[in-house]
Amino acid sequence: MRHTISVLVENKFGVLARIATLFAARGFNIDSLAVGETEDPAISRMTIMVKGDESVLEQVTKQLNKLVDVIKVNDFSDIDYVERGLALVKINVTKSNRAEIMQMVGIFRTRIIDVSQDSMIIEVTGDEEKIEAFIKMVMPYGIKEVCRTGEVALARGGGRQ
Repeated sequence: MRHTISVLVENKFGVLARIATLFAARGFNIDSLAVGETEDPAISRMTIMVKGDESVLEQVTKQLNKLVDVIKVNDFSDIDYVERGLALVKINVTKSNRAEIMQMVGIFRTRIIDVSQDSMIIEVTGDEEKIEAFIKMVMPYGIKEVCRTGEVALARGGGRQ
């Protein structure tokens, strides 16, 4: 099972390295990681995706809470939340398939952000399933490159996580 964990940390150098070391030392694989400053420049939010059972999740949260730079750890397993990722997909384009690809861009509500004689770069945002579905649909045209971010997530509603 895949777990989404939001970790508020002090925004200073070395914090990411300490957290990555913690995961490596315990043998936990980070499936996805996104880090960014919050509305408070002194605090960063890490959105970490981890695969494993409940015991893995419990160990990860316990170990994270022991780190001095960690302010708060939230497991999104039992709460309603919104999750989004971003992918840039460079696709082979010819005169004969350009219209089909542009139609798929519309169906998936993605955006063309660069066009050349033989390729397009398409920006795809959404949950993992949408991004995977788009990549699968354009794969027959020939994907030159894919660059993906880690997922970011926030709890729904007025409460602050």
